[in-house]
Amino acid sequence: MESSAVSLGWRIPTKPTDGSEPVLEEYRINLIDTPGHVDFSSEVSTASRLCDGALVLVDAVEGVCTQTITVLRQTHLSHLRPILVINKIDRLVTELKLSPSEAYHHLSRIIEDVNAIVGSFYAGERMEDDWRWREKQEAAAKGGEAVEGVVDAEYEERDDSNLYFDPANGTVIFSSAIDGWAFRISRFAQLYAAKLGMSEANLNHCLWGDWFLDPKTKRVINRKKMEASGKKLKPLFVQFILENIWAVYDAVVLNKYGLAVFSSHGCLLTESCLFFPSNPVKVDKIVASLSIKVRPQDLRSKDSRNLLLSIFSQWLPLAPSTFRAVIDKIPSPPSAQATRVPKMLHPNVVHSHETVEPKNKLEKDLYEGAPDDDRFTIAYVSKMFAVRADELPHNQRKPLTADDMRARAKAAREERDEKAKRDLEDQAATDAGLPLANRPEGVKAPEPVIDEAEKNRETLIGFARQYSGTIRLNQTLYAVLPKYNADLPPSHPQNSRHLAPIKVEQLYMMMGRELVAVQEVQAGNLFAIGGLEGIVGRNATLCALERGSEVKVGAERDADRGCLVNLAGITQTSAPIVRVALEPADPSQMSKLVEGLRMLNQADPCVETLVQETGEHVILTAGELHLERCLKDLRDRFARIEITVSPPIVPFRETAVSGSDMAPPKTADKPRGTILGSLQNGLVTFCIRAAPLPQEIMSFLIANGPTITRLQRDRRLGKGDDDIEDVRTEETEAEKPVTLEEFWPKLEALCRAAGKDWTSVPDQIWAFGPRRVGPNMLVDRTAGSLRSLRSRLERQAALPSSAATPAGARSPSQAPQSPILCASTPSDTPALDVNELDAQLDGSEDATPAVQTLPDVRELDENLVTAFQLAMNRGPLCAEPVVGMAYFVEAVELNSAELTVSQVQSKWSNVKGNLISIGQDAFRNGLLDWSPRLQLAMYSCDIQATGEVLGKVYGVVAKRRGRIVSEEMKEGTAFFTIRALLPVVESFGFADGSFSLDPRTRTRPILRLSCLFTEIRTRTSGAASPQLVFHGYEILDQDPFWVPTTEEELEDLGEKADKDNIARKYMDEVRKRKGMAVERKVVEHAEKQKTMKSY
Repeated sequence: MESSAVSLGWRIPTKPTDGSEPVLEEYRINLIDTPGHVDFSSEVSTASRLCDGALVLVDAVEGVCTQTITVLRQTHLSHLRPILVINKIDRLVTELKLSPSEAYHHLSRIIEDVNAIVGSFYAGERMEDDWRWREKQEAAAKGGEAVEGVVDAEYEERDDSNLYFDPANGTVIFSSAIDGWAFRISRFAQLYAAKLGMSEANLNHCLWGDWFLDPKTKRVINRKKMEASGKKLKPLFVQFILENIWAVYDAVVLNKYGLAVFSSHGCLLTESCLFFPSNPVKVDKIVASLSIKVRPQDLRSKDSRNLLLSIFSQWLPLAPSTFRAVIDKIPSPPSAQATRVPKMLHPNVVHSHETVEPKNKLEKDLYEGAPDDDRFTIAYVSKMFAVRADELPHNQRKPLTADDMRARAKAAREERDEKAKRDLEDQAATDAGLPLANRPEGVKAPEPVIDEAEKNRETLIGFARQYSGTIRLNQTLYAVLPKYNADLPPSHPQNSRHLAPIKVEQLYMMMGRELVAVQEVQAGNLFAIGGLEGIVGRNATLCALERGSEVKVGAERDADRGCLVNLAGITQTSAPIVRVALEPADPSQMSKLVEGLRMLNQADPCVETLVQETGEHVILTAGELHLERCLKDLRDRFARIEITVSPPIVPFRETAVSGSDMAPPKTADKPRGTILGSLQNGLVTFCIRAAPLPQEIMSFLIANGPTITRLQRDRRLGKGDDDIEDVRTEETEAEKPVTLEEFWPKLEALCRAAGKDWTSVPDQIWAFGPRRVGPNMLVDRTAGSLRSLRSRLERQAALPSSAATPAGARSPSQAPQSPILCASTPSDTPALDVNELDAQLDGSEDATPAVQTLPDVRELDENLVTAFQLAMNRGPLCAEPVVGMAYFVEAVELNSAELTVSQVQSKWSNVKGNLISIGQDAFRNGLLDWSPRLQLAMYSCDIQATGEVLGKVYGVVAKRRGRIVSEEMKEGTAFFTIRALLPVVESFGFADGSFSLDPRTRTRPILRLSCLFTEIRTRTSGAASPQLVFHGYEILDQDPFWVPTTEEELEDLGEKADKDNIARKYMDEVRKRKGMAVERKVVEHAEKQKTMKSY
């Protein structure tokens, strides 16, 4: 499942203001259809960067679901102009059997739910804008600027009326795509304005909401006046719109058998005379009143849908209603870019409604979006997608035109005449006894042999939008890759890797599954581009100067810096959670698997591929359906080989809590979690104390992983975004990350709230882990100067600009200069003779021997930090990452009283090496001194089901160790919305085995995907289906090492503890998969047992 695009030309009549005849105006509409399943939310994210508006579809029966919220959030973040489409309204008539009044209230509730979600997005923005405004006012007051009126100044409220969906504004479309109809209320305002004697604008305002028509006065009144008159009237939307639609369904679908034919004796005639395809009397009245024409075959058709399509396609056609809404409500590309591009280039604009003026020609061209030749050529490639080589236009056989066929016939006729002439000459020569003329025979050129593998090969092309200028075939451009840093010149070593020249080899307009080759594409259009394979990974920005300019190389690129921009700012979705290891069934085809994984990684924006330390090739996907699709693409399209799939590799997390029945501390007379260690027979000793982090601090660190990454980027050494591992938070419902300036104050506030033991922790933090950004702390509590991460980062930030630029940084390959040579000396100090210094350092006979000193324990800092990072990355339970732990380094001491300096120096290198391994054991034992716990990855499972199958749904959820969070009944329907939390490991049947051998080969294991989905659908006979979204991690409150010890536990459970320890079961499964030791009881001499159990 992937996005598909189509470019449509549309003509629509427009009435001129002077009252003359309507004029046909031509429009080009670029549509992108994205999948609706939650596993493919990344497709929505990639498409949002290319669009100016969005049609958000909501099911009229199911209402707002998880994917609706995701799409609305992405629409809001991408600053798109949305239109709400309430689809499948026919189900309200045919399935739910709602009356028009009930359907009106049901539709009103859906619109209110959607607006509530949009309002929550705006509320968060409003609070952030207010906070920034107050901060700005306080800073102005402290700086003495505009002190007068600061107190009396008020925050300027932003008009948010245009954010919400309102049918009266034309931002809501009511439709039934399967029956081919759609409308906005402006359509009925046009029909009824003349009949009611009202203006079209006023009636358009009154057709939605609590407005009623008084039958006596023929005036529109509100609810208050209706209640005062004591009349019970129907809203105008019900009376003028829904009742008419319901009448069509009633005549064609619901009461189509209402007319029966009786004999003279009062008996029914034969069955063939009883059943009619529709109610002909009512249908004739509807057709006459609507002034439409219906074909006789549609009236006689046994399929009522044909008649529905015939009526609705003429009365409320789907395409014109939808395209009219797009033209009216979604701005044109130049107008949209004037508001969207400033927010893309300047995401830190204080108020989203503020106007940002262009600062240079590049921004001016992007804001205006003109196709002129003097504009910079800017295009954004949102993703790469795969197409079979034989489906590309230049590889397809072109259809012959009439001229081509006439030319071929003429050439064949001439060749036939020439051959006949030669035959006559040869016959005459033979009759005369003369030798035949030696004529060269025409040799046919051999037809080109097309390799079948090359014909079926998948090629990658870019899915792009032209933002400025015109892109042409064979044009050369710069491909600006996502990690390009616009603050540095193009010739900088960091940017040179992320700036590549490309040549436009193919240009296509996308028409669904077909591609149409074109010579050029102007600004504002979507297109596909070839020639990027092997250069662009997933997305890039294509840039060039005005028409006719050439791409430069090396330092000459700096002259083109003004046209280079990086638009790759797609909002990332949550990290993929489902992973499997792959290997080819035939080991000799490993190269094909590697190439297939490379293409899959480029073609799918959400999938991730990696090679583990064990050499396994692993893919990470968003969910079960996404995994199934990726495996199918690998087998059928990219690798084209048989692939063996491992059981799902579900991630876990390890942590510790303070339990009630913990064993005594491992170190006597010390606080729990204290571990003492020694190296080289006590030469170096250390003391580390482990403690669980408070929940608030752990949640804060998890949510701010990207912030911690940005904090630790060292610009002095020339490190860019590609040198630090990007962190994608796995907590989809975590709090919003704070800014760099807010991180330390917020952490201090949380530590103060946690208690006095944590008050001084922010200034003592040595490192975060794992990978220096995780939710674990290494805290320095040793005597002497602190190893404070915060102080180190502040010192780096305070460096002068000359030292902070990467240009003056030392290359890693260069040797460090002597501190004597680098020291600054006064001007009156004589210059140092370098030759003399070298002679003194040559080790001559009269040179004074160097004085040996004891090493400093701070030389072990990096080794201790490395041990911390490794231990946090592979915990003690099953080598999974650790979360929520703080490790206090109490002491690191050098005990050299009984050793000489030379002996200490000889052992020092071994100390550094041993510290990493012994330190890892110490950190892991510190966690085990508490009560260890596993954290399970959890799915949020949304299920819609009727009351009849509710018990079966509960049974499936309980069987898979899930828990019900909420249960709500949708008013006006028979559907219940159930939300449950379910362990990811149980959704696949991980513990009870979800793999079987291929019945044909008995070798390749078949992955039975969608176990939960299949089971719920099977148990409920298709009446319920779940939607799974990654929720986060949750502690499994069970000690994996727990065994019964008390008399009551031994009496209830026995010595064997027959009750399964779920945590131990999960831990052993992971350890077994990783090849680690697993404690298992092996039964010997089973024939001697008296009690035998069969399983």
